[in-house]
Amino acid sequence: MTAARTDKPHEIVERALELSRADGCVVIADEQSSANLRWAGNALTTNGVTRGRTLTVVATVDGKEGTASGVVSRAAVTSDELESLVRAAEAAAQGAGPAEDAQPLVTGVPESPDFTEAPAQTSSAVFARFAPALGEAFARARTGGRELYGFAHHEMVSTYLGTSTGLRLRHDQPNGTLEVNAKSPDRALSAWAGRSTRDFTDVDPAALDAELAQRLAWSQRRVELPAGRYETLLPPTAVADLLIYQMWSAAARDATEGRTVFSRPGGGTRVGDRLSQLPLTLRSDPREPGLEAAPFVIAHSSGDDASVFDNGLPLGPTEWISGGELTRLTSTRHSADLTGLPLAPSGGNLILDGGDAGLSLEEMVANTTRGLLLTCLWYIREVDPATLLLTGLTRDGVYLVENGEVTGAVNNFRFNESPVDLLGRATEAGRTEKTLPREWSDYFTRAAMPPVRVPDFNMSSVSQGV
Repeated sequence: MTAARTDKPHEIVERALELSRADGCVVIADEQSSANLRWAGNALTTNGVTRGRTLTVVATVDGKEGTASGVVSRAAVTSDELESLVRAAEAAAQGAGPAEDAQPLVTGVPESPDFTEAPAQTSSAVFARFAPALGEAFARARTGGRELYGFAHHEMVSTYLGTSTGLRLRHDQPNGTLEVNAKSPDRALSAWAGRSTRDFTDVDPAALDAELAQRLAWSQRRVELPAGRYETLLPPTAVADLLIYQMWSAAARDATEGRTVFSRPGGGTRVGDRLSQLPLTLRSDPREPGLEAAPFVIAHSSGDDASVFDNGLPLGPTEWISGGELTRLTSTRHSADLTGLPLAPSGGNLILDGGDAGLSLEEMVANTTRGLLLTCLWYIREVDPATLLLTGLTRDGVYLVENGEVTGAVNNFRFNESPVDLLGRATEAGRTEKTLPREWSDYFTRAAMPPVRVPDFNMSSVSQGV
């Protein structure tokens, strides 16, 4: 007789836990749905909706030398495939040596009241207001002699987490991104704008088109500049891309072992050091309005800043930098024990506060005698972990500011900079606003940053990119 199919995510989690023969078990079911629109040359080209499920099983096996863990993830899992997945995770644990990050599985977290409810889903209805407004933007762009290209993507991920220690947690994560490129008909000029959104009710295609039209107008005058150090205004998207990479490089263990920019010469970490003379605070908060993220740890694998043993651990507000001073490095329970630093799991958003709350990027431009205004950064790569020196390219518009006005577009550059050094050299930060990190938008979208003025940003060479 064939067993009845179990396809509800919370039932999948319960059944997998029942099948487990390991000493400990964690099951994570991710139910994902997405909707998208794409357009080119002022016309929609494609749209679609997708659905999917990924199931992750973490098996832990106790032994004389310690606890081993095995992790297996598979997509589109139904009840008929559960047992083979659970057995595969157990086999992986039995074949592994003791896990360095082994800790007792988390206990004592109250059950999510909606754990047994159906997953949240998105659909093309999320674009009900946005799509008609986009069509109007196409018409204006066509009349103005510019072409719009881009995409809108919305997804909803409902995560169900259950453990053999009794945790039953659930989180719904909406995530939307909008990216638009405007080009001149000969494709010689290009400008970009992007937005992060939870539901597309707070994005305005007309405003984006107006912003892009202004940038293309600035590009009518072309100025060639050599490589060098320039006073530079970094918009929120560029600040986000740099500080997200900094966060990814801020593991407590790596710093303690002397391998990162946060290592103190001679031993220890730079926690307590002042990184900026500006009163900047870099923080994560799962309940930040408009940037809400999971209020508990969801770890599908272990690494320097995450541990599968920490699944379900509650998350609260964390200040990484407080008033310009480094106060936290990311740590799991294991790495916190190793380093003696406070437990500080990485968060699902990143916010930089502390600039002039009323100062917009436009006002910062008006206060600039001569400098560069960037649009965004691209192709960011690490050069030296000891200093967190990064290299990358400017893209889709670098503009010359003279006497408080944008007077033209200049060539693109390759840059070489460390975000930690930039924080130390920054002389001004403006109003914090939600932003879309362009480089990391596939991985990290929930950010709020101010524009930042750097007096000597290092444009190391000229780039021929548009």
